[in-house]
Amino acid sequence: MQIHKLTDKLSVSPQVALEDIAKLSALGFKSVICNRPEKESDDQPAMLDVEQAVKAAGLTWQHQPVVSGKIKDQDVEDFTEIMAKLPQPVFAFCRTGTRCSTLWALSQANDMSVDDILGVAAEAGYNLSDQQTRIEALSHQ
Repeated sequence: MQIHKLTDKLSVSPQVALEDIAKLSALGFKSVICNRPEKESDDQPAMLDVEQAVKAAGLTWQHQPVVSGKIKDQDVEDFTEIMAKLPQPVFAFCRTGTRCSTLWALSQANDMSVDDILGVAAEAGYNLSDQQTRIEALSHQ
């Protein structure tokens, strides 16, 4: 399991294995967000199995399916609302962690500078420079 910390409130990861979910509680996480649609690929576990494992570990579950490479403004708004209501810290995952990182980056457009957002993502191992223009645009809304 590869965990990449973005903030004290959020860490992201590539697809998590069912057997690793029980470890998340011991690592201090309180909630799990999955940003993958069901059956996005043949190698991912069934969403119901993931949900059951998360709940069995005593964590709060949230499924927010977002299509890779097609993050809409509504997805960002939904992510922001989800993060505001979930017990923290939150562990979010998708296929590689990039989608989760991008949702976070776009959600921070009004709270952090573009350079800081891109820097935090880069420190966590995600190059989101292709989102710079979009982050800038969101920061002016």
